[in-house]
Amino acid sequence: MKTKTLAFFLTILFLSFPTGLSAERANSRISAVTVYRDRAIVTRTATTQFAAGEQVLSFENLPSALLDQSLQASGRGVAGATILDVSAQTVFAEATTNQQVKDLETQIKDLQRQRRVLDDRGKVLEEQRAYVQRMLQASTTTGPAGAAGAAARPTLDEWQKLFAYSEETLGKINAEQQKLDIDREPLQAKQTALEQQLNQLRGARGRQSKTITVRLSLTTAGSLDVALQYAVPSASWTPSYDARLRSADRAVELSYFGIVRNGTGEDWNNVVLTLSTARPSVGGGAPELRPWIADVARPAAPAPAPSNANAGRGGGGGRGGAAPAATQDFLTIDGFAGAAAEKREVGVLNADVEAGATSATFKIPVNVSVPGNNTTQKVAINVGRLAAMLQYQSTPKMLEAAFLNANATNTSEYPLLAGPMNTFLDDTFVAASSLKTVMPGEKFDLALGVDDGIAVKRRLVNRFTEDTGLTSKTRRTTYEILVTITNNKKTAEQVAFKEPTPVSRDEKIVVKVLTPQEKDLGTSASPKEVTREEDGKLVWRVSMKPGEKREFSLKLSIEHPVDMAVTGLE
Repeated sequence: MKTKTLAFFLTILFLSFPTGLSAERANSRISAVTVYRDRAIVTRTATTQFAAGEQVLSFENLPSALLDQSLQASGRGVAGATILDVSAQTVFAEATTNQQVKDLETQIKDLQRQRRVLDDRGKVLEEQRAYVQRMLQASTTTGPAGAAGAAARPTLDEWQKLFAYSEETLGKINAEQQKLDIDREPLQAKQTALEQQLNQLRGARGRQSKTITVRLSLTTAGSLDVALQYAVPSASWTPSYDARLRSADRAVELSYFGIVRNGTGEDWNNVVLTLSTARPSVGGGAPELRPWIADVARPAAPAPAPSNANAGRGGGGGRGGAAPAATQDFLTIDGFAGAAAEKREVGVLNADVEAGATSATFKIPVNVSVPGNNTTQKVAINVGRLAAMLQYQSTPKMLEAAFLNANATNTSEYPLLAGPMNTFLDDTFVAASSLKTVMPGEKFDLALGVDDGIAVKRRLVNRFTEDTGLTSKTRRTTYEILVTITNNKKTAEQVAFKEPTPVSRDEKIVVKVLTPQEKDLGTSASPKEVTREEDGKLVWRVSMKPGEKREFSLKLSIEHPVDMAVTGLE
């Protein structure tokens, strides 16, 4: 029989299907999920045989947090079939319908029964302890001498036998109680862990759920594949990276991952997973600016007392009036190009990227399973190799170490979103850093951590202070600093390091850089080996041959009147 795709649009939501129609319960499964930064779009599919005429298909036990306005239905199957409408209904159940919750509740009840057995045994032991103590007390209490019925005082042998019996009995009771306490501890710990999981699932599902009904019309009997899409919160994904520098070929191997979190209460088992960079929560347009008003400050007027005439009555839309009537969000049934996900052959583990006008999506090439109990799953998006320009950077005054930096270009078609990054030098983990957002074709820097192959040493060679001048006394403080760079690697390397020079905030404080001389200093427009940057920084950019050792001298002075107190002198 010829099949066709159902595609029908509605702008009115029917809250219930006509009386007299019995709903066919859908045996559905989650086949595809698209995850955004703050939600997920879930696709459920069901294949059902329908008779001719008007029919109703019911999707039950869906998350109560499902967003009604996100509902979409589509289908493919027998000719002459039309989707009429979709309705959403919240169902409150005395007993939970979530299988995960049921399993956890069963396990907790079993643990509670086990603890009850231990507690009951503990009560029996307490009764036995009390009985022995009462027996000891009765044996040591005698009535007045000669009184009728007075108990005879126990003999020494009887005392010894009584104390031996009580000691043995109480010892057994104490030992068994200690064992009960030991047996309770793992049961309590396991019950606490299960209760925490149960609370998470109940937060996502609770004891209420939603039932979605799809009303269809068929001219002939036949089979239909019906797909239902809906958005749920408590799901997200964040980017993560592994950057591995291959020192032999001076290239960066960048692995792009998505950390997917599913806290919806529904398990995504063997689904087609797509990650999207779109941000639906931000809205579709730019926010409107409010007027920036500068006015004379006026005291706030006292609030008027409520009028007795209006007491107990709701206003017609005023602040103190009754709440406006709730408005009904209409659902839309959208056309959908096929319910079944296309199966593709997996080669390398790279996601298929689709760049839209405002966002990009990554289609993971293998099916993925993510439990719905708020756990996370790491999925691979792309592994790429990027040519890199390597340079070592250092600030010896702060830390005598050289940090390897790689300048690369995002030559892939993947936008790299901002996220944490683990850095490796060949197969050795060296640092944890972060990556900013990088679009395709954009240049970016990768901080690859400290490399001990470049040795950096800084030493204050001399610091002396002298007073100059005959009539107006001036105090001059001179510093001599020596920075030593050694390239212990077998390859030539580029090294850049920075040293600060004082910045004067007063015309009476004069700073002079004596070495290197002014003629040797470059600028951003005409750089030299040493370049002066803003805020008094000097930057050396040098090429180091294998095994080369170089020394760089910085000499400067600070002059100021003797009677002036100056800060910043080291």
